[in-house]
Amino acid sequence: MTISNVLKCVLLCVFLFEFSFAVKRHQFSIREATIQDLQHAFKQNKLTSRELVEFYLREIQKHNPVLHGVIEVNPDAIKDAVKADQERKAKAPLSRFPLHGIPVLLKDNIATKDKLNTTAGSYALLGSEVPRDAGVVTRLRNAGVIILGKASLSEWSYYRSSSAPSGWSARGGQGVNPYLPGSSTCGSSSGSAISVAANMVAVSLGTETSGSIICPSSANSVVGIKPTVGLTSRAGVVPISPRQDTVGPICRTVSDAVYVLDAIVGFDRNDATATKKASKYIPHGGYTQFLNPDGLRGKRLGITNYIAFGFPGFNYSQAFSSSFKTLRQRGALLVKIQKIPEYDNITRLLVYGEGIALAAEFKIALNAYLKHLVTSPVRSLSEVIAFNNKFSELVSSILHYAYAQILLIQFCFLFFRSNFMVEVTSRRRY
Repeated sequence: MTISNVLKCVLLCVFLFEFSFAVKRHQFSIREATIQDLQHAFKQNKLTSRELVEFYLREIQKHNPVLHGVIEVNPDAIKDAVKADQERKAKAPLSRFPLHGIPVLLKDNIATKDKLNTTAGSYALLGSEVPRDAGVVTRLRNAGVIILGKASLSEWSYYRSSSAPSGWSARGGQGVNPYLPGSSTCGSSSGSAISVAANMVAVSLGTETSGSIICPSSANSVVGIKPTVGLTSRAGVVPISPRQDTVGPICRTVSDAVYVLDAIVGFDRNDATATKKASKYIPHGGYTQFLNPDGLRGKRLGITNYIAFGFPGFNYSQAFSSSFKTLRQRGALLVKIQKIPEYDNITRLLVYGEGIALAAEFKIALNAYLKHLVTSPVRSLSEVIAFNNKFSELVSSILHYAYAQILLIQFCFLFFRSNFMVEVTSRRRY
């Protein structure tokens, strides 16, 4: 055999090897992949963080014009992904963390000290500069995650107007449920749930004051965890209430949500009072140790027919019948709840009890947040209202201006002073 023929054989073998390697790499499907799936693919050289980020950016470009789940993407996301790949190749200690190299979307009320805006969906905060990363963002960066961008939300965490559609903000537009476009996305962490459900990202963070993680997770068929107040830091989060605000994961699976929870819980000196108290109850070894494939066995799950929560009417029960069957097969005991004692009084308290308390707390908490921004077009709730009045054309094509900021106005002028709130807010740094 001549040297020329040998060389041709060698080149052919090299080509076939590289082609086979490329095919194997692309056999891995990113859609619906869990955090464990992605980490396994990293280790098997079937996927890089850069490829993962580029995939999500393509999905955002493709689906976000319809779904409006993402407000903006991080211009440094690919650069950060390349860095993560280099750390993994060098076997850096950080690369051993479960979330290393995983892209994460943050609700747009969670501060990042980078090129991304933090606006709560409002043009009034566009261009403002935060003093530092939010406490949970610091923990995520320390775990090696890649901040992919900011997710849309109900503007001001649904504290702009009770008449506005859930999932709408001036900056983000109207969020759309990817499974049933005509139905509600719920909120206020709508974009976090939409983006995960539509495979524009695997991991996101949301915030909750009263249902804002749990409700959109339910409406968009994903998994959300609302942590106990103080378990995760609220420092650097555009606030509503220091008594009720919390930050939690929204993912596609329970295990993914627990991996994220493990990464973001813990003490933060910038939210010291709440996190110091709650950190005492974080289990040694974290929460992932309690993941159990057989965890449903013996659990009693209530099934109600109340409109406010549960499965109202026959059609809903029929639609979920296969899910109920799966739960029973996994060992759960489903208990039909025909009547909830004092139900009317409970729901009345949500309006006349919680609502009044939150209205009092919102103005103090928001003004404190705005005051501590490095730069900002607005420094108080009254200035936010004035901004919206001055630039009403930014939202007039979507919302009738008569009710565009009715809640902001009510909370600004129908306000009573609370010495307790002044004391609590003064301990929370932004």
